[in-house]
Amino acid sequence: MEMADQLGFQFRPPERRIWTVRALVSAVRSHIEREYSDCWVEGEISNLRIHDSGHLYFTLKEESAQIRVVMFRSSAKLLRFRPENGLHVTVRGRITVYEDRGELQISAEFMEPKGAGALQLAFDQLKARLQAEGLFEASRKKPIPPLPQRIGLITSPQGAALRDILNILARRHHSANVLIYPAQVQGESSPGEVMAGLRYFQQESRHSYPVEVIIIARGGGSAEDLAAFNHEGLARAVADSKIPVISAIGHETDFTIVDFVADLRAPTPSAAAELVIRSRQEIEAQAEDLYRRLERALRYRLLMARQDLTERAQHGAFARMMDGIHRRQQKLDEQRFRLEKAERQLLERWNRRCESVAAAVRHYDARRRLAAIRQQLAAQVANLAAATHTRLLESRGALERQTASLEALSPVAILNRGYALVFDAKGQLVKDAARLEAGDQLSARLARGRVRARVIATERSETESGRTALE
Repeated sequence: MEMADQLGFQFRPPERRIWTVRALVSAVRSHIEREYSDCWVEGEISNLRIHDSGHLYFTLKEESAQIRVVMFRSSAKLLRFRPENGLHVTVRGRITVYEDRGELQISAEFMEPKGAGALQLAFDQLKARLQAEGLFEASRKKPIPPLPQRIGLITSPQGAALRDILNILARRHHSANVLIYPAQVQGESSPGEVMAGLRYFQQESRHSYPVEVIIIARGGGSAEDLAAFNHEGLARAVADSKIPVISAIGHETDFTIVDFVADLRAPTPSAAAELVIRSRQEIEAQAEDLYRRLERALRYRLLMARQDLTERAQHGAFARMMDGIHRRQQKLDEQRFRLEKAERQLLERWNRRCESVAAAVRHYDARRRLAAIRQQLAAQVANLAAATHTRLLESRGALERQTASLEALSPVAILNRGYALVFDAKGQLVKDAARLEAGDQLSARLARGRVRARVIATERSETESGRTALE
């Protein structure tokens, strides 16, 4: 230090930056949300709470770690299953921080039970492998005879698919002969029995009256029920069959590996009977099928457009407003949880006290003492009821005030008071008339609907940043 003073240098300690707790938590929250805006996390559900508002609160845990998860009603109502404690799931969402507790949490948008994805992965891998080998090529598929006289059918003799096929064949072409090979169409033994049926009909083809087409049929079911028809050995047996094979497995929306390698796929077992025997109604059936496919395609396009619109909206001013509303909704739910817990603890404490007083009373024999204690106990119970009633009224009033404050922050409430949000042709919010010129196209968001307008002129005054005339 003395040498530094002689040389004229001055040393100053670094300035300290002192954070407030909320500012620090908010800064950490912003950083985490930028870095982890879309994450997939798997774990076990515990401490599940389903609030009256429809929001889900639970903990996602594994052996040595855990993280809280919140799923708001808008996402929770799209779930196809009911979450339960102990269920192993995969969650998709963004990582954020709940500022009131400074706690890391996941704001979930999607959730699925663990295991469903594994079946789909195995399906996709087998499909890709067989497709690479050319087993799905249309050039290797054999044509279906238009009016077969002998039809081989592999299905369960107890299933409804058998009755449907026989009824339709009898109605449309009663002279056709059907040779049935009974087989299990669900479970571990199912692929082997179906392959045995295929081998049987191959051997039968050496006789004088071989079958001309084979139908493999099964009614609808879950992905696990139809897993037998995603067997690689069965798929190769269907592909190697010398006789044309029609797959009629599940409902119209169900697809299996056998459907891709078969010479023809029927949407349902009943449709297989319709396809194997052509009729005058074939054109109408094909038109109806095209209509359904077009409807599904349009629904898919609408769904993708809606998803794109939602993603674009998440980056705008309304997304930030909705994010603030969601945080306040979570805070409101947390306060209600605390209030309910405090009420339960208060009632339990008074119940224990009443039980203690009652036990003490039983030790006295004097009737006067007992009567006095009973009067005191009744007064305390009355005071407890009055205090609890007062506390509930105060809590209800506080809850109503917070609800009113939350509704006042809603952008829709602001628009209902006569305000509007004005956007330019690029979709940016207009705050200054100086940015506009005559002839610019504008759009305005009102409380109910939107309007489009064109700028005629802009005006300025000393007290206002600008005024725009529209037409």
